[in-house]
Amino acid sequence: MIRLTRPSIEADDLEAVRAVLLSGQLVQGPAVIAFENAIAKAVDVAHAVVVTNCTAALQMALLALDVRAGDIVVVTAYSWPTTANVIELCGAQPVFVDVDPATGNMSPTALEATLSRLSQTPSTAQRLKAIVPVHTFGQLCDMSALIEIATRFGVPVVEDAACALGAKHGSRSAGAWGVMGCFSFHPRKAVTTGEGGAIVTNDPALARWLRASRNHGQDAEFVGTDPFVMPSFNNRMTEFQGALGVTQMQKLDRVLAARRALAARYDATLSSVLQRTASASVGEQHVYQSYVVLLPTEIALQRVDLIRTLRESGVEAQIGTWHMPLITYYRTRYGFRVGDFPACDLFAARALTLPLYEGMTNDEQDQVVSAVHAAVGVATTVAR
Repeated sequence: MIRLTRPSIEADDLEAVRAVLLSGQLVQGPAVIAFENAIAKAVDVAHAVVVTNCTAALQMALLALDVRAGDIVVVTAYSWPTTANVIELCGAQPVFVDVDPATGNMSPTALEATLSRLSQTPSTAQRLKAIVPVHTFGQLCDMSALIEIATRFGVPVVEDAACALGAKHGSRSAGAWGVMGCFSFHPRKAVTTGEGGAIVTNDPALARWLRASRNHGQDAEFVGTDPFVMPSFNNRMTEFQGALGVTQMQKLDRVLAARRALAARYDATLSSVLQRTASASVGEQHVYQSYVVLLPTEIALQRVDLIRTLRESGVEAQIGTWHMPLITYYRTRYGFRVGDFPACDLFAARALTLPLYEGMTNDEQDQVVSAVHAAVGVATTVAR
């Protein structure tokens, strides 16, 4: 089976983890600090705070902005459920925004319309605490437009950059546009620590709060005998994960170059049967956490069968990600229906993820391409 992904784990990664395990210092040591420094340098921000996973990172970022029960957080309609779940876990209400039909990222036009609507009523305007765009599949949102709109309405932006470490628009990295950015180090990402996450920011006060929040509310900068300044989580990253993160970060440019080359090869060989998701803007550096294509509309209803056919051919494929307002919890709680977010309806129904990882060979990719052509051909014949 050609898997969706395979992490780039090599001898130096194994040796780094082994050295930490032998040292006996397994939590919050120099490797975690070194990993944080490497992330901050790569994103070009002042601070990085690593935690157990990106879900924790997103929830902590919202709590750092004092998001609480009754508040509103505006969020894209298309993402992994975590992005909305953390809002609910803070006691707040997610207000979903439709997507750009070409990219699957938050639509600036839809964001402006949503903020205008919420701002017209004092009760909702006062509850509006944050905006969470998602850099879907490793391609940046139109952050220039989103930040301009957010600034005009006075609402802070927290970037869900889980898939986008290394992505840039011009010289500005994913995660460095908003007041905070959150990354994932899940095995499907270019850099992995098994599980793991990070929050980046240029705000020293936020960084200090986040460091205390991940460690039982213990403020390392507190002057006095009792540093426990708040009730909080244990979201500390282990030292051996930090060590793995350091060696993984050293491979980042190499891994991203390989993913981009493979994506270009897919583009050239699949363009006759499938549409690749468009780039948000000229000058964007996509990192291809996943290679996602859009099925022709006439065969989108057969996507489940097509995925099964590909797997029977030895190729793992999957949907792109989730139309969050239509998953069971949000559909039931808020009464969302097909048609409420029309661009997301179409994009989510057509998206298909194909295998992509640094070590993928040309022969493996050719096998994927052949299987896709065959499966799409069958689906097209059935549709007719």
